[in-house]
Amino acid sequence: MDRRVTLAHGAGGKQTGELIREVFRKHFSNPEFTADDAAVLDLGTGRIAMTTDGFIVSPYRFPGGNIGKLSICGTVNDLACMGAKPMYMTCSFVIEEGFPMDELEEIAAAMEKTAAEAGVRIVAGDTKVAGKGQVDHVFITTTGIGALTEGVSLSGAKARPGDAVIVTGDVGRHGCTILLAREELGIDADVKSDCAPLSGLVESVLRATKDIHVIRDATRGGVGTVLYEIAEQSGVGVRVDQAAVPVDGAVGGVCGMLGLDPLYLANEGTMVVVAPKERAESVLEALHSHPYGEKAALIGEITGDNAGKVIVTTEIGTETLLPQPGGELLPRIC
Repeated sequence: MDRRVTLAHGAGGKQTGELIREVFRKHFSNPEFTADDAAVLDLGTGRIAMTTDGFIVSPYRFPGGNIGKLSICGTVNDLACMGAKPMYMTCSFVIEEGFPMDELEEIAAAMEKTAAEAGVRIVAGDTKVAGKGQVDHVFITTTGIGALTEGVSLSGAKARPGDAVIVTGDVGRHGCTILLAREELGIDADVKSDCAPLSGLVESVLRATKDIHVIRDATRGGVGTVLYEIAEQSGVGVRVDQAAVPVDGAVGGVCGMLGLDPLYLANEGTMVVVAPKERAESVLEALHSHPYGEKAALIGEITGDNAGKVIVTTEIGTETLLPQPGGELLPRIC
């Protein structure tokens, strides 16, 4: 059988999971290999988190940011999801021959500004220039390390029945922004990416309580994909109240026109937090006190039944199974 990689393998859903299991985990498996957003490593003198991420977003400039800002946010947020304070980053550029120097500097300036906001230093990097047509404009890969917060232990495998499911902001805005920025649909809507570094937001939550089970960055595949990942890793079910999910009005309008579910659109400034229900109020208070968490909401709970599934209670009170993520909705969103 002639197997080939498809765009769906990069979408963050079912096919991505199969690719990781059947190729990468098969050959790279070791005690530190992780299904979470970053690996937790014990160096003997202390624990750190480490992660790496590639960015090939199209278009590379969009309302609310550009590929440079995105590259810092994506890596900083993955470290924060493990309860780590981001410290250092490296970056690698692959630049197409003929790319405007002014625009490259614009990207670097966005990285500088975002790194300063997140309190992280860019300490090393690599640059390659590809021939015309060998790469689409510019691709960036970043690696980050951060120091683990004492007393915090987070993983997608730690969700427990009865836990509260919280989102830190409205959902689907980045994916909707990229879709509209491609100007292929002729839809005029005021939508701006939620792209933001969330390490400070997570620090606010962990100051309020360290009793958190899971924090996940809802990027490719959106909140729906993250919920399925948590359900699978923890062997639990998830119940979501559709009416409680915060969706920007313009995003909701675009999704209604195109038949899209905002739960499956990408985010770059929204996380999923799973915490014991008795901690939900303090988590929400901490989120609402931060500029990036003003729209945070309790959207559901972890259940002991329907293991591996996500059930949605609709606005008319019926229950339906959230379709499992699969295929490729939008290529090159991050």
